[in-house]
Amino acid sequence: MKKPKWVVQKEQDKKAEAAQTVWLFGLHAVRDALMNPNREKLQLMVTPNAQAKLEDAIAEAGITPQVVDPRKFRPPLDPNSVHQGAVLEVKPLNWGRLEDVAIGDSAPRLLLLDRVTDPHNVGAILRSAEVLGASAVIGTKHHSAPETGALAKTASGALERQPYLRVRNLADAIRALQDMGYLVLGLDGEATQTIEGAVEGRRDRPVALVLGAEGPGLREKTRETVDALVRIDAAGGFGSLNVSNAAAIALYASRVGG
Repeated sequence: MKKPKWVVQKEQDKKAEAAQTVWLFGLHAVRDALMNPNREKLQLMVTPNAQAKLEDAIAEAGITPQVVDPRKFRPPLDPNSVHQGAVLEVKPLNWGRLEDVAIGDSAPRLLLLDRVTDPHNVGAILRSAEVLGASAVIGTKHHSAPETGALAKTASGALERQPYLRVRNLADAIRALQDMGYLVLGLDGEATQTIEGAVEGRRDRPVALVLGAEGPGLREKTRETVDALVRIDAAGGFGSLNVSNAAAIALYASRVGG
C-alpha cells in the first residue's frame, strides 16, 4: 500500500533534520562550542594563529583540527563572515521538549518569539536571556531563526548554554504553558496595561513573555491566545524598540522580587 503524501513528507523532513549541520565561526563561538560536552562536533578548521589561541579548548574537546594556511583558508561560509581563522562544523543542540525547560525554577521566566527571523536579533535575545536568568527562549520550527553561525556569533557563547527550542505551533505551546500555570503576556506597543501592572502581586508565578517581529508584531492567533497584552512602560513619542532590546527590558520588568 502506497504511503500517504503527508507521511512521506514527514519522513523526508525527519531525515533532513537528522542530516543537518551548522558551521560555527569566530574564536568566541568556536571556543564555547568546543568546551560544551553536549555539542556534537564534526570537524574543526583553523589557521595556525587560531589554533594557538584555541589550544586549551581543542585539547578539552579531544578533536584533531585541520590546520590551514591563512592564504588558503576558504571555509564553507558567506565570504563576509568574520571567522577569525576558526570554523567548526557541529550538529544542532537538542534541548529536549518544552516541558523539560519550562519546569524547574520556583518562578521561571520564558521568552517566546513569534516569527522573529533575524539571526542577529535572536542571538542578542539569547545573550540577554542568559544574563537575566530566563529558563529558555522558544521560537517556531518555521518562520524563526534556526541555529546558524551568525546567530551563534551574536549570542557570544550563550547559544551553548541558553536553551533555544523551536516548536511546531506557537499557539499550542502557549496553551501548554498556561496549563502548567504560566501567565503568558504578549508585548504590544498599543496595550493599555504595562508589564509591571500585569505581574503585580503575581511575580511568584511563572511568566512567559511573547514578542513579535519588528513591524508586524504579534500575529492575530497569538494575540487571541495569550492571557493579556502588555506594553513596556516608557516615555512616548520616540518610536519603537528593537525586539532584542524589548526582550531584555521585558525580562527585567517581570523579574521576581522586582
